[in-house]
Amino acid sequence: MWIEENHKLKRTFQFKDFSEAFAFMTRVAILAEKMNHHPNWSNIYNKVTIELNTHDAGNIVTEKDRQLAEAIDNLTK
Repeated sequence: MWIEENHKLKRTFQFKDFSEAFAFMTRVAILAEKMNHHPNWSNIYNKVTIELNTHDAGNIVTEKDRQLAEAIDNLTK
């Protein structure tokens, strides 16, 4: 579930292992590039934490962030 706080949409995804987490990050990277909207993220072993906001709009959450969050969620279904 995405949480909006401090002008960011945030979510942490957990996977079986590092390989699954990295594969997920690769899919997100391709998606973000297609949408021309890139996340701030971190990866520690099997967890990927993503933060979304729109830099061009003054680092706030916009519809662009919500669309990317939904598209990311669809990768996990």
